[in-house]
Amino acid sequence: MEWFEALILGVLQGITEFLPISSSGHLVLGEHFLGLEMESLKTFDVLVHVGTLLAIIVYFWKDFIGLLKAFFGLFLGKFDGEYVKLIGFIVIGTIPAVFLGLFGGDAIDSVFRDVKMVGLMMLLVGVVFILGEYVNKRVKKSELTWWKAIIIGLAQALALIPGVSRSGSTIVMGLFNGIEREKAARFSFLLGMPAIAGAGLLTTLDLFKGGGGISGDASISWIVLLVGFVSAFLAGLLSVSFLMKFLKKHTLLVFAVYLIILGVSIFI
Repeated sequence: MEWFEALILGVLQGITEFLPISSSGHLVLGEHFLGLEMESLKTFDVLVHVGTLLAIIVYFWKDFIGLLKAFFGLFLGKFDGEYVKLIGFIVIGTIPAVFLGLFGGDAIDSVFRDVKMVGLMMLLVGVVFILGEYVNKRVKKSELTWWKAIIIGLAQALALIPGVSRSGSTIVMGLFNGIEREKAARFSFLLGMPAIAGAGLLTTLDLFKGGGGISGDASISWIVLLVGFVSAFLAGLLSVSFLMKFLKKHTLLVFAVYLIILGVSIFI
């Protein structure tokens, strides 16, 4: 891998991790057109995930600090407050993705990690976005509950399928449940912290299982890894900032149109 390829994939990861257009799907397409196989570049995969995780922490730093304080407060017997409840929502919403990742991750990769399957999933997600916006306009607005956190968590688990956006699936499931668009996006990104961290951790464990350690991809220079990390972080920070501002006044329809057009073009 050369530095410019790391730059392209880092920017691609950073942008698509947060925009509701599927980072995994775009990386499959990126690998295809660049002639790379990301399965053999796991150290790079870990670092771009860390880059996007850092982007969430930096953008939502107030929420991150609030969650940390609430977490340590639990050991002091402080079980009330907004962030304590939010921790519970994040934990319960993360369980489905953890379960599916541990017991079905390999099967998903073997079936869905294909350009045509990515195109099909993008088409389906685009249609779901349209339905979600339609339903959200007609249902009574409500706040996040334990039951809704579980449902949104199930939607996040489906994002293990390449072509299904993690942020998109969780935001649109929030819309189906009557949560305001901006609030659904905030919970989506906070819920994404353990999911993204877990994806990086699982890849790291795979590296150590293979005996290579975190620097096991000897063919990749540290300059290339640094380019991937920094580009993923900066692109991710810009991406999450853009989307949070965008969703204050706009719907997911523009992303639905993009996914449908891209999905159709893959089959042409």
